[in-house]
Amino acid sequence: MPLKNQDEIELMRRAGLVLWGAHQQAARRMEPGVTTREVDQAVEDCITSHNAIPLFKGVPGEVPFPAATCVSINNEVVHGIPSSRTLSEGDVVSIDIGVKLDGWCADAAVTHPVGSIDAQSQKLLQVTEHSLRLAIGALRKGVRWSKIARKMQQYIEGEGFSVVEELVGHAIGRELWEPPQVPNFFSRRMHDFKVKQGLVLAIEPMVNAGKKEVIMMPDHWTVATRDGTRSAHFEHTIAITEDGPRVLTCGPDGQGWAM
Repeated sequence: MPLKNQDEIELMRRAGLVLWGAHQQAARRMEPGVTTREVDQAVEDCITSHNAIPLFKGVPGEVPFPAATCVSINNEVVHGIPSSRTLSEGDVVSIDIGVKLDGWCADAAVTHPVGSIDAQSQKLLQVTEHSLRLAIGALRKGVRWSKIARKMQQYIEGEGFSVVEELVGHAIGRELWEPPQVPNFFSRRMHDFKVKQGLVLAIEPMVNAGKKEVIMMPDHWTVATRDGTRSAHFEHTIAITEDGPRVLTCGPDGQGWAM
């Protein structure tokens, strides 16, 4: 479980600020008629203009991931591939972006409404975002992650939604994925860990409006809900410091989702 010192956390914060800017570029394009490829191009241009690397592009798999941005729409949970598909009024769109700057990584995701969305979708976004807020607020030295994960799951299920269990968060640093894994649900089989100062986590609840089961789509990347219901995804990169949790992927004045 690699731990970071204060100087390393500051370097990760710099990557987080680039990532915040990339997310703002995506947010400005959440309008009907915009293609997901246009969103991805704006994100990649923003990242590279800061001499940073789009972390997701080229990630190995049966097919290497071909874009800088995961753009997942409606029933797509994560890892949607940008294309000529256009956004429509009433869609919910999850944008997941990773950045590496000067050897340090940052990872964050947010789900946007496109125009006006139905009441259930609005609640889905609010509950998923608040579950991340709950996790951030509960982070402190010495607490076991299982306690936080149980709190997230109980809240989400109490609101009538389900937690995806086949995908989890992770620690992050010089690499995008570092140990330990960070599930958003409680299980007696999970590999639990104690939160320590210097740990940096990418916490990312993925919540379905229907059942928790997911399927892999034929493109080898996009994960979607098995029952076709909508999904939402919110994520921040968070460092545990002497003074408590510090969100590294918020805006320069501390603004952002789940803050």
